[in-house]
Amino acid sequence: MKLIRVGAAVLNQTPLDWDGNAARIREAIAAAREAGVSILCLPELCITGYGCEDAFHAPETQRMALQLLEELKAETAGMIVSFGLPLLVCGSLYNTACLVVNGNILGFAAKQNLAGDGIHYEQRWFKPFPAGAQYAFHANNGRLYEIGDFVFEVGNVRIGFEICEDAWVADRPGAELASRGVDLILNPSASHFAFGKHEIRKRFVIEGSRAFNVGYVYANLLGNEAGRAIYDGDAMIAQAGKLLVTGPRFSYADWHITHAVVDIDLVRMNRSRSVSFRPNLRELDTNWLGDDFQYPEIQPSSPSLSEFAWESSPCVKEEEFTRAESLALFDYLRKSRSQGFVVSLSGGADSAACSYLVAGLVDFATAEIGREGLLKKLSYIRDLDGATDNKELVHRLLACVYQATRNSGKVTRDAARTIATALGAEYFEFDVDWVVEEYKSLVSTGIGRELDWKADDVALQNIQARARAPGCGC
Repeated sequence: MKLIRVGAAVLNQTPLDWDGNAARIREAIAAAREAGVSILCLPELCITGYGCEDAFHAPETQRMALQLLEELKAETAGMIVSFGLPLLVCGSLYNTACLVVNGNILGFAAKQNLAGDGIHYEQRWFKPFPAGAQYAFHANNGRLYEIGDFVFEVGNVRIGFEICEDAWVADRPGAELASRGVDLILNPSASHFAFGKHEIRKRFVIEGSRAFNVGYVYANLLGNEAGRAIYDGDAMIAQAGKLLVTGPRFSYADWHITHAVVDIDLVRMNRSRSVSFRPNLRELDTNWLGDDFQYPEIQPSSPSLSEFAWESSPCVKEEEFTRAESLALFDYLRKSRSQGFVVSLSGGADSAACSYLVAGLVDFATAEIGREGLLKKLSYIRDLDGATDNKELVHRLLACVYQATRNSGKVTRDAARTIATALGAEYFEFDVDWVVEEYKSLVSTGIGRELDWKADDVALQNIQARARAPGCGC
């Protein structure tokens, strides 16, 4: 048996946070090495961050990305690691994965299918790389690199890439990689969270490993990277149609390593038994980059596939929403260096849910990384270290404001106070009736008649709602 321990690293990165991104990559590689991982897949564009947007076109972004890659390659001694970064080649910018082997850059694979629907706009910054193309070029740091639709043969193990969207299209690159004898496909991703998406990813990871007769490693980004999207930190490893391991989602850690042992000989024998497998013999010995790498001897182990209980809960949608939004608020808070949150608490369901999500981030974070871990991540916030329990932490981070008008009643006022007290939030009551009346007078004067609820119900509700915004923005 040819047994190799492979790993998926999820990272909570920030666009253009060069020092922070590099530090988290170093820590993840070190943890993977300690776990005995030989082949490690890092997420898509992990060096720069995925959400750089038009800053991808800044020359300094390209220079720093390559500089960090050259610095980080030394961390891969005795390992094979894929790094994600943008790469400028012949006037075109590509979304690439660089395979580094034992401290040496072997080459770059580039994304062939760009995400352009929903929140994605990759075509604005990148070009799709043409299937089958290869090119050697001098980068802006003067070094010679190779980029292309390569198979990487490292220590007699063939490695290929599907980069995020590549696995979501009907004509997946994995089919061609399989015909070229690939044993392992790495999928570095920046796939935003959406309800039910975890199950879709699971299907294409498992089905890809079965249909292509390969080992398959999937590694996603984690957290609220830049305010635009939430990443759940999904990590999965499959082999020949069987899911070996999955990682925890919505983690409050900076990084997490998921690893498993892949049996390369088993993968190859499954492929040889497949009636449908047709090797592309003309391509098997061309269009590849190689390195003589020695894998350590490891003992067989039985994979133990387990997921957190909430992943199979009948309320999984509600669980996903709560965990995704709480993590997003936590990351937005610390990355923007805000001092906390203010919620206009009406006593209704929407504002109550928003308030709970702030309390939820405290509970989730302390349960995973402990009180000291949370305080370290929020160390810039004044007087936070004086809180002795979760309710006191919530009290420091969340202020709830009930903003009353003449239309407010005792039921909603009592509900708002009860919710804030239960969560531990700081609680205020403002009388904004005079502000609402001023706006009504302003509009009535402008249109030449008095506003009334029978004819202007929506307008009056909007005035009442918008008049409350300044009080929570102070």
